[in-house]
Amino acid sequence: MKSLLVINSSAAREGSVSRELVEFAVDRLLQDAPQAGVQRRDLGTHPVPHLEVATLNGVRGTPTTVVEQAARALSDELIAELRAADTIVIGAPMYNFGVTTSLRAWFDHVLRAGETFSYSAEGPKGLMTNKRVIVIESRGGLYSEGPAAAIDFQEPYLRHLLGFIGITDVTFVHAEKIGYGPEARAAALVKARAQIEALAGAALAQAA
Repeated sequence: MKSLLVINSSAAREGSVSRELVEFAVDRLLQDAPQAGVQRRDLGTHPVPHLEVATLNGVRGTPTTVVEQAARALSDELIAELRAADTIVIGAPMYNFGVTTSLRAWFDHVLRAGETFSYSAEGPKGLMTNKRVIVIESRGGLYSEGPAAAIDFQEPYLRHLLGFIGITDVTFVHAEKIGYGPEARAAALVKARAQIEALAGAALAQAA
């Protein structure tokens, strides 16, 4: 790992499970790669604006107004951060069975034709290849298995968006049932930390 992009999307600060696990993952990854550069993007404290009539052409068209040019500059900045990283850690709490609106807004600025994906006669092609993503999902219930798996609109969506821009090396770390009480929350954290440890160990062995 040479360059790490860290994205938090929780609207909570104190007591945020995804934030806690993101920091644990970052610390663990940096133990094995202490010289890696780290870029942070906190969408909870500094949200990316949602696209609207005044800004859409800044990302999806040809910017002409000052507002559209500002939207293009932000899109350029976010894409540059993504392009520079070989490893990305995303904190993605589940809100209403999906991702936070702040994370959705980030993707709206990052998925840009000609920059992160391209179209051809064969269809779309992702351009952000050779990257590894660890997505840390915190969830109040159990959605990775059982009846509620059918209403998990978070993980399939994230996997598709990342794959669309060429990122297929994606691992999801689950911290589930955190809404079931203190003991369930503590157990979820222990399980997620163990998974992160295993991921870091496997990556180090592979690099060796």
